[in-house]
Amino acid sequence: MAAVTAPTVVLFDLDDTLFAHRLAVADGVTAHRRASGGTLASADDATEIARWNQLEEIHYHRYLSGEVGFRDQRRHRARAFVAPFGIDLETDAAADAWFGAYLIEYERAWTLHDDVFACLDALEKTIPGVRFGIITNAELPFQQSKLDALGLTPRMEHIVASGEVGATKPDPLIFRHAVALYGVPAGEAVYVGDRLQTDAVGAASAGLTGIWLNRRGTVTAEEAAIVAESGVGVIASLAELPSLLG
Repeated sequence: MAAVTAPTVVLFDLDDTLFAHRLAVADGVTAHRRASGGTLASADDATEIARWNQLEEIHYHRYLSGEVGFRDQRRHRARAFVAPFGIDLETDAAADAWFGAYLIEYERAWTLHDDVFACLDALEKTIPGVRFGIITNAELPFQQSKLDALGLTPRMEHIVASGEVGATKPDPLIFRHAVALYGVPAGEAVYVGDRLQTDAVGAASAGLTGIWLNRRGTVTAEEAAIVAESGVGVIASLAELPSLLG
């Protein structure tokens, strides 16, 4: 990627970009399983974390596509997760209660990635007057609660959530809506996210500079081809962002 002209606006994805979502999920579902007792509690941790993550991908994307509602996708995930253990969450109330107990454990594990505040501080020094914000595929109240709890709210000028906008990343509409809130051309804005297509390529397609935060550090041949074709930037840590943009 060529050098980036210093932007006036830097926007971020939230989950697994700033907020350590997968870590909180792993800790949350493991704690909830163990508290549940029986064969669910004694199952293999790594296997069940992977299965829970897979169910989240399936059903959360059904919500994003409009196929099911926000609470319904949670119920589907809960029912599918416990079904192999002979647990039947037949009523919505039972599914809501099970998922609610998981959420308590999930919220106890909330944390930011350790490079977040240092990155924001460095960007403010490198780019005087830079403005920050969030674009997230989620419901605003739930995401806002994370930002409030973790001390990010004062640093973010606007929080753009798909549940409010009615469009989900990678739809250019949500990126253009966000940029319009700042009153700047899309070319003056950067968007950083952990998903190559949804975040980086989606942002680039809307005229922003797209940056893929690839924390795992490895790149498949398919991903390399997408990066080359789209021209998005790639970083392995938020610590790399200030020098890239400055």
